[in-house]
Amino acid sequence: MTGFVGIAYVVTDIPDDLNSFATQQDNVYYWADGSTMARAGWVSRQEMQLDRVPAKVQGAVLAAENASFYSDPGVSPSGVLRALRAAVTGGETQGGSTITQQYVKNAYLNQDRTLSRKFTELLLAVKLDNQKDKKQILEDYLNTSWFGRGTYGIQRASQAYYRKDVSQLNASEGAFLASLLKGAGLYDPTLSKENRERAVERWSWILDRMVVTGQLSPAERATYTKFPEPTAASLPGTANAQDGYLVEMAKAYTIKAGHLKDSDFDLGGYQIYTTFDKSRMAALTSAVQQTQKGFDAERRPATDTHAKIGAASVAPDGRLLAVYGGPDYLKQGFNESNATTIPVGTAFTPIVYAAALDEGVLRTRGRARTPVTAATTYDGNDQVSVQTPEGPYWDRSGKVVKGRNDGARSWGQVTLRQAVANSVNTPMVQLGVDVGLDRVETFAERAGLLGSSLGQRIPTFALGENSTPSAIRMAGAYETFAADGMHTDPYSVRSVTLNGNAVPLDGPKPARAMSARAARSVTEALRDAVTDGSAKTARTAHPGAAGKTGTTAANTAGWFVANTEKESTAVVVYRMSLTDLIPQPLTGLGGDAPGTPASERAVRLWADYIKAVK
Repeated sequence: MTGFVGIAYVVTDIPDDLNSFATQQDNVYYWADGSTMARAGWVSRQEMQLDRVPAKVQGAVLAAENASFYSDPGVSPSGVLRALRAAVTGGETQGGSTITQQYVKNAYLNQDRTLSRKFTELLLAVKLDNQKDKKQILEDYLNTSWFGRGTYGIQRASQAYYRKDVSQLNASEGAFLASLLKGAGLYDPTLSKENRERAVERWSWILDRMVVTGQLSPAERATYTKFPEPTAASLPGTANAQDGYLVEMAKAYTIKAGHLKDSDFDLGGYQIYTTFDKSRMAALTSAVQQTQKGFDAERRPATDTHAKIGAASVAPDGRLLAVYGGPDYLKQGFNESNATTIPVGTAFTPIVYAAALDEGVLRTRGRARTPVTAATTYDGNDQVSVQTPEGPYWDRSGKVVKGRNDGARSWGQVTLRQAVANSVNTPMVQLGVDVGLDRVETFAERAGLLGSSLGQRIPTFALGENSTPSAIRMAGAYETFAADGMHTDPYSVRSVTLNGNAVPLDGPKPARAMSARAARSVTEALRDAVTDGSAKTARTAHPGAAGKTGTTAANTAGWFVANTEKESTAVVVYRMSLTDLIPQPLTGLGGDAPGTPASERAVRLWADYIKAVK
C-alpha cells in the first residue's frame, strides 16, 4: 500500500491551469433588441498580497479552517488515514480538509465527492506543500475562495460586505468573513433570520478559537461583543439605478429556469438575453416620475413620504416588457413591481366574473349549478345582505355580512357586465359566494396569481380585500383575458448562453386557464369600463383598451390594469413605510381633492405610458 502511494505521488503532477474562477468573467445582460443593458460581476479577481491582509484577519481564517496550517504537511494526518481506510474498505469519502486541500480542490479539481478525487486532492496537497511557500498557499487560498454575493477572493468579499479594502478590516469583521468559508449561502445574515443566527454563533466561536490559537488575547476578545453587521447586498456593474431591478429579476430567473448553482453563475461568462424593451422601460419610468412630481408639490402632506408606485407590462406570450421596481435599486432593493404586500382590491373582480361564466353558480344546496351570462342580473344596491344557500352569511362576531358600494351608491338591478364595468361591489361579493370562493381561488391561480398571495376565503375575498398579488402577476392575469383564456406565466429571459453555448431553460408553457368564451366576455366588460365606466378617464389614451380600476375598503391602494393588443399593464399606487410594511390610507395623495378615487392616479399614469409607446 505504501509503495502504491509513493508511485502515485511521483506520477501526479500539479496542473498548469487553474479552474475557471481564476479567469472569472462578468455576466452580460442584453435588452430585447440585442443591445447591452448591463454587466454584472467582476471581470477578473482582484489579487491581494498576503501582507495587505491584516494578521488578525488571517488568524481568523486559520482559526476557523486550519489552525495547524503552518505546521502540517498540507494534509491532516488523521484525515489521510481516514481517507485511505475508506479507499480500502469502500467507505464514504472523508471531510476535514486543510486549507491546502481546499485550495487544491477549488483551484485544480472539480467538486465531486468521489474517492478518486479525494485521493488526488491529498496527493496534490502534499506535493504543493513541498513546492510552495506556506504564505503563498494561504495567499492563493484567500484570493480564490468563494465568499458569496458573487465574490471570489477576500478583497472582493471585503468590498461586498463592508464597503472597504481588506487592509481596513478588524479582527471581528475578519471573523465574520471567515465564517462565510463554511458556506456563504448559510451565513450571509442579510438573507434570512436563520442565517443571521448561524452567522452570529459562528462569528463568536471563531473569535473564541482565536484566543485558543493565540491570535487574540482574552482582553482583546472581550472587546468584540457586538456582531459586525455587514451592509446589504448591492449589485455592482449595473448600467443605472432602474436597470438594477431588471438585472436582479433576470438573474433570479436564469438561475431557476437554467437549474444553475449560485456559485457557478457568479463565476461569470453568461450572456443573458432578456425580454425587456428599452423604449418601453424609458416610457414607463418617465410616466412614473411624472406622476411622482405630484407627490412632491408644496401642498403635499407629510405622509406622502411613503407614497410608492409599482408597474409592469407583459406581452401576450408572457414576456415581461417593462417594470418599474422603485427609484434606485442600489438605495432600495425592494422591488415594487414584484411586491406581494398590497391588497389588489376590486381589480380582482374580473377573475370572479370569469369563474362565474365558466363554473355557473349554486344558489340552492343539492341542486345543479345554474349557468350565468353577461346579462344575468344581480342586486346592485348598497348594504345588500350576502346570502348563502342556507340563508344570510354571518361573520364571527354574529353580524350579517353586507356588501358596500363606493360612495354608498345604490345601482338597483344591474347585469354582471355592468357590475364589472362600473365597479359595483355588492353584486360581485354575492357572485363570489354563489360561484364558491374555493372555485374562484382556483381560477385565480390558473390565471397566474400565486396561491401564497391569495387571502382567506370570506365574502370580501371576491373584492380582493385580503389578496396581495404583485403588479407583474396582475398584468399576467389580465393578459389571460386578452389571449382568449390561455395563460403564460410572466418571464424575463428569452435565452442564455455560456461563452456562446446555449444554456437550456425550463421556461413557462401556455396553458388554458378559462374558456375563450369567458375570456371574451370579460374583455367586453373591461372595454365598457374604459369607454364609459369606472376607467373612462383612460379612454382617450388608446382606442379599444380594456381595463379595470381597483380600490380597497381601507383606501390603501389604487390599481389600474388594462390590455391593449400589444400588452397588459398593471399599475398600483399605494402608501406604505418600508420599515414596517403596513399599508397606509391614500387620502389626499399629492393634494387630490376629497372624493378622488385612489385609482385615478394609476389610470393617469397608465395613460401617459400607453400614449408614449403606441
